[in-house]
Amino acid sequence: MEYITLNNGVQMPKVGFGVFQVDDLAACEKAVAEAIDVGYRHIDTAVSYRNEEAVGAAIAKSGVPRDELFVTTKAYIHQMGYEKTLAAFDESLEKLGLDYLDLYLVHMPFGDYYGAWRAMEELYCAGRVRAIGVSNFGADRIVDLARNFEVVPAVDQLELHPFYQREDEISVLSGLGVAPECWAPFAEGLNGMFDNPVLAAIASAHSVSVAQVVLRWNVQRGVPVIPKSVHRERMEQNLDVFGFELTADEMAAIAALDLGRPQMFDPRDPAEVARVYDYMENPVLTTLQ
Repeated sequence: MEYITLNNGVQMPKVGFGVFQVDDLAACEKAVAEAIDVGYRHIDTAVSYRNEEAVGAAIAKSGVPRDELFVTTKAYIHQMGYEKTLAAFDESLEKLGLDYLDLYLVHMPFGDYYGAWRAMEELYCAGRVRAIGVSNFGADRIVDLARNFEVVPAVDQLELHPFYQREDEISVLSGLGVAPECWAPFAEGLNGMFDNPVLAAIASAHSVSVAQVVLRWNVQRGVPVIPKSVHRERMEQNLDVFGFELTADEMAAIAALDLGRPQMFDPRDPAEVARVYDYMENPVLTTLQ
């Protein structure tokens, strides 16, 4: 495994394992247990995924020392605000069965995330979480946070894939010392990603899968990824992206696929904002990373 060093010196694996949409607790526990057995050491969950208990159970049974694992979870919109976020953190720790978190994120740029960030700074300074960050925050929101708080987010989890590459935003984040991290790196197969002729040709040239090419592309441009699969063979493939390197021409060919707009979730679309607010009352698991 290769690691990225966050802005506070903490090291985070470049490839993690996500559990979005694995809401069956038994299936989730099995998938996480298998992922850890395969070699994943970064597990990413969230309150809104409704499976923190299963993640914690798999970790407890894995036999892997706690300090070898990197565990991320996220506070959702209804948990924003200083007091609410402090309580949310304790609730997540209890469900996960852990004494500390490696990374705690504000899941959405909505609600009282200023109050939430004050709470997260306090948790970080108390040593209860090793790093704090955000998810789905545009670069403009990151600049705003950085100007108003002492602790700059270590990570911003974003929609980042060949059809939405966000190079300008990544450049802004880099200038602030914030690491971009990719959720849903395969965009759930939208736009025919797995059949794309450019990606397929590159995969063939390296004798790897299209999925491995997509992951390698993000990792190679400095973006950690958190793919999800409940199939062991794909788990193994998704982790095996460090044995080959894309050429400059291949990176350029992938760059040309960029459509320049969100394909899965747009936090600036009023209808999308309403949908994510409604999620906890009507938890239909669609595209909600």
